[in-house]
Amino acid sequence: MNLAAATNESLANTSNVLIYSSMAVYTLAFFAHIAEWVLGSRSKVGRTAAALSGAGAGAGAGAGASAAPPVAKAQSGGTAVLERPEVITRAAAGTRDVPDGPGAAGGTFKGDLWGRIAVSLTVVAFLVEASGVATRALSVQRAPWANMYEFSITFSTVAVGSYLVLLALKKNVRWIGLPLVTTVLLDLGIAVTTLYTDSDQLVPALHSYWLWIHVSTAIICGAVFYLGAVGTVLYLFRDSYENKLVSGGTPGKFAASVMERLPSASTLDKFAYRINAAVFPLWTFTIIAGAIWAGDAWGRYWGWDPKEVWSFITWVAYAAYLHARATAGWKGRKAAYLALVAFACWLFNYYGVNIFVSGLHSYAGV
Repeated sequence: MNLAAATNESLANTSNVLIYSSMAVYTLAFFAHIAEWVLGSRSKVGRTAAALSGAGAGAGAGAGASAAPPVAKAQSGGTAVLERPEVITRAAAGTRDVPDGPGAAGGTFKGDLWGRIAVSLTVVAFLVEASGVATRALSVQRAPWANMYEFSITFSTVAVGSYLVLLALKKNVRWIGLPLVTTVLLDLGIAVTTLYTDSDQLVPALHSYWLWIHVSTAIICGAVFYLGAVGTVLYLFRDSYENKLVSGGTPGKFAASVMERLPSASTLDKFAYRINAAVFPLWTFTIIAGAIWAGDAWGRYWGWDPKEVWSFITWVAYAAYLHARATAGWKGRKAAYLALVAFACWLFNYYGVNIFVSGLHSYAGV
């Protein structure tokens, strides 16, 4: 049978159009997120500086912190309004108490409006991209992740979906929106220009239900690990900002404007840890599922194929990160660097191994 004839070219072309359309909507969401950050009010650095100074004095006495009560603030029209209470959290290193920022919009109506527009556009883009992934699957009647192009478009879809799920659960994670949309645009740009592969049927070795199980869990893990990496990177920036305030330094206006809208370093550190810890068991299952599939396909469970090796290296790196946090008391910057090393291992397993290393997992070029 001619395998190429089994491909529905109309659906394949529809998938391509949908992916390009999603990129256009993601671009609009990107600009809306920019407007959210630019037009939102700039929180006052003094609030964080005061909290840090107070925590420094309280730390020596062993005092804890509590949520600050609402404070009345007079506006120009003479009307008094209550500012939103600030949530005080214990820093990762356990040495200072810092308030969470009010979010990307800075607590203003104009910034919040653009933030809502950005989220709405992200939802539309997600639905369009998910439709592109689905039509790609329908065009060949198989799982839409048999090559790096398909893996990339599915990966970005799952990453955005995970972010939207957190928002739906009323988690304060809108600060992820801008870096997420930026990364998705880069991912899709690389996918449609460098990694694109025509819709086609699978080689016989991939005709297995394990393709649905093993690769789908790998995509979910990568998407969630990515969210954890974003939280880790922003933690490092926010922690440096807080350290500068503690040491009496004066951050630049741009740095203050951005950093003051992020959660505290402690909150970002906890977010990244919880995300990575939550998905690590699924990554363990991914490796086990791959080994079972290898036993069915190649007659052995483990053969030190490059993809297998780097999957295990990634597992070891994340295990070391979680172990260090749980037993050695590694929190803050040391743990953050280890988490980024682990995510870099995952990225190399995805890009580096597929592009630069040949192995049994190399079926369809890239």
